[in-house]
Amino acid sequence: MLNLISEWLLSNKTELLGAILGIIYIFYSIRQSILTWPTGLVTSALYTIVFFNTKLYADMGLQVYYVIISIYGWYFWLKGKKSEDKSTLPVRTTNKNLWFKLIIITILIYIVILMVLLNYTDSEVPFMDSLTTALSIVATWMLAKKYIEHWLIWIFVDLFSSGLYIYKSLWPTVILFLVYTFMACVGYIEWKKDLKSQL
Repeated sequence: MLNLISEWLLSNKTELLGAILGIIYIFYSIRQSILTWPTGLVTSALYTIVFFNTKLYADMGLQVYYVIISIYGWYFWLKGKKSEDKSTLPVRTTNKNLWFKLIIITILIYIVILMVLLNYTDSEVPFMDSLTTALSIVATWMLAKKYIEHWLIWIFVDLFSSGLYIYKSLWPTVILFLVYTFMACVGYIEWKKDLKSQL
C-alpha cells in the first residue's frame, strides 16, 4: 500500500505541488496580500503542464493567461490607485455598465474558445472547458482590479470545475477545487467586511 502511494505521489508530483501552491494562492488572495501574484504565477506554470498532459487545452491556455495576468495584477496591486488613508488598493463593487461589458466579453471569449476546441483539438469536454475558461479569464481580471464580485464567479467556476476534474480523474485537483469553492466563500465574506469598513 505504501509503495502504491509513493508511486502515485512520484508520478503526480507536478499536480500535487500545483494543488498545494494553489491553496496558498487563495489564502493570500483572501488576505489581499501581494504574495497572491507570485504564488499564482508559479501555480499556473505547473498547471500548464498538468492540463497539457490531460488534454484539457482550454484550461492549459487559461494557465498561460494566468501567468500574464499575475504579472499585471502584481503591478496593479503595487502601483494602482490607492485611497489617501490606505497603502493598499481598495476593494470595490462592479457597476451595471461594467457588468454588461463583462457579460458580453465572457460570451465572446466562450464562443472563440469553443470554436477552437471543437475544430482544432481532441478535447473530450469542449463546452464545459470553454465555459469555465471564459468565466475564469474574466474573474481573474476582476481580482486584479479588486472587484469583490469575482469571488461569486469563482464559487460557481470552482464547484463546476471540480466535477470536470472528477471526470478526468485529477483527484488532487478535485480536492483543490473543492477547497477553492469553500475559500471563495470565505474570500467573499472577508472582502465584504473590508468593503463595509470603507463606508
